[in-house]
Amino acid sequence: MALDYRKCAEEIFSHLGGKDNIISAAHCATRLRLVIADNSKLDTKALEEVEGVKGLFDSNGQLQLIIGTGTVNKVYDEFLAVTGLTAATKDDVKAAAASKMPVWKKILKTPGDVFVPILPAIVASGLMMGIVEAIPKFIPEFGKTDWFSFLDLVANTAFALLPVLVAVSAARVFGGNIFLGAVIGLMMVHPSLINAWNVGNYAAGEIPFWKLGPFTVNQVGYQGHVIPVILAVLLMCTVEKWLHKHVPEMIDLFVTPLVTVLVTAFVTFTIIGPVFSVFENWVLAGAQWLISVGHGIGAAIMGAIYPFTVVMGLHHMYNVIEAGMISSTGVNTWMPIASAANFAQFGACLAVALKCRNQKTKSVALPASLSASLGITEPAIFGINFRFMKPFVAGMIGGACGSLFASWMTATNAAGETVRFGATTYGVTGIPGIPAINNIPMYIVELLIASGIAFTIAWIIWKEEEPKKAPIPDLSAAVPEEAVPAPSVVRCAAGELLQPCKGRVIPMEEIPDETFAAGILGEGIGVVPEEGIVVAPFDGTVTSVFDTKHAITLEKDGMEVLIHVGVNTVNMQGEGFTSFVEEGAEVKAGQRLLGFDREAIKAAGYSDVVVMLLTNSDDLEGVECGLL
Repeated sequence: MALDYRKCAEEIFSHLGGKDNIISAAHCATRLRLVIADNSKLDTKALEEVEGVKGLFDSNGQLQLIIGTGTVNKVYDEFLAVTGLTAATKDDVKAAAASKMPVWKKILKTPGDVFVPILPAIVASGLMMGIVEAIPKFIPEFGKTDWFSFLDLVANTAFALLPVLVAVSAARVFGGNIFLGAVIGLMMVHPSLINAWNVGNYAAGEIPFWKLGPFTVNQVGYQGHVIPVILAVLLMCTVEKWLHKHVPEMIDLFVTPLVTVLVTAFVTFTIIGPVFSVFENWVLAGAQWLISVGHGIGAAIMGAIYPFTVVMGLHHMYNVIEAGMISSTGVNTWMPIASAANFAQFGACLAVALKCRNQKTKSVALPASLSASLGITEPAIFGINFRFMKPFVAGMIGGACGSLFASWMTATNAAGETVRFGATTYGVTGIPGIPAINNIPMYIVELLIASGIAFTIAWIIWKEEEPKKAPIPDLSAAVPEEAVPAPSVVRCAAGELLQPCKGRVIPMEEIPDETFAAGILGEGIGVVPEEGIVVAPFDGTVTSVFDTKHAITLEKDGMEVLIHVGVNTVNMQGEGFTSFVEEGAEVKAGQRLLGFDREAIKAAGYSDVVVMLLTNSDDLEGVECGLL
């Protein structure tokens, strides 16, 4: 049955703590992205249970609800209509979220913001490099052809001129002119400078230099460097913004770019470049040491904790390390660790998909596991594994084992030399990473180890929780299968709704819940019940029965109805509730729909008021509520 977009948006909004708690809202291809003022006001458990929401997580200051491609945009439109908010772009949401983030997290997040947009270029070049370098192993003569030379040039371009790509992306992130950023990047790999990869061919004292005041600057490029480029562009954007504010508009067009480039170039070549190139080399050396320390123990630790950096939204910071590895050694030894960690989450999620009986969980777990096998792990982690935790732990163990195995492996390059096991690119893991790896058979074994161990452990330790049901009074004798309910309580041009249970009818405004009372979910009434039975208010169709059995929706002649037992009773996880009908059932007025234990609800500290709302009341004419 098609998702009710309006109902989904309304239910999401009802658990966000009110309109004032929503700072901004946007959506991407699969997720509704919200910036929330006070997360303590959220009912995350209830949000997870909303039909249409496949998972949720809080990342980089954003509450992100996974809804799905082709659906999220429709839910978003309804969300704007329900809340009265105005549409925002993803950049608006990111900016709002960033303003709430602590400084340390902003620093760690920046490399990810810079690298994510350029990943397609890096991935394409890296995969091509892997393929081009692999062909001569099987066809030696191909390595001597013009085709090999041409394809090698095409494949290497993104890495040879990496500082330019990084500079353009960094200028966009820091809010500067991207073309000035490109100039800074090009300047750092200018042909008149000695290529950084060829410095080893020069003897001491042979490298030409500039004497710029008190500074002695070697005329060496920054091929393969990342951190100095990002910092140089950060400086450029800072100078440019300051000048735009202080230079008169009449001369701003030529003064600002000129001064910006000169100041940035001088500081970059005299301070930023020399200092942070050394720092970057320390980072790379530390990463290489971590991977190899203790016969791979360091790699195992990273394989285990890698998913936590995904949860925190910080995993893109590894791009800096991976880019440096490729530039310095030609091999990205970090990629097998990321692949092991990601493929282990695939294995754990797949175990849940195959073991669970809950259809909603299965419908999320199966596609999420397939996505994880392709290197996109967020749906699996946030929708299933981290939510249930035990599969997440199983994935950590599998990732550690796969990474440990990878740290022991080696490969052979085109020259027949033994090199470290790794990839020719970054930003790609799992199955798509196969063409980029330098030892395909061992890579496949690594993935099987990681996913197999994670799958087995998740299958053993994870058990699907059955909703706890407290005994409810046997009222079947007192209430027949079909009974004539009380008189009409809601009327409109399309028809009328009869009282859904015995008790005292109260106006909507007296329902002890702000969302219901304000009519946010539609107009209707409340009933203070005398017994624990809900009956059908008309002859119609059951469109959904909540997993927790505390609510049900029905439809007839264009009228869409929600009957909700109690306030915040979703937190009872089905305890004390039962359902007499299933989704899609045709029911008659007075037929039993739900049963509930009034004493259990009160013992849990909740109101047992039964709410009945005409959820599409805005689309209907002549809506009246209350007893005649």
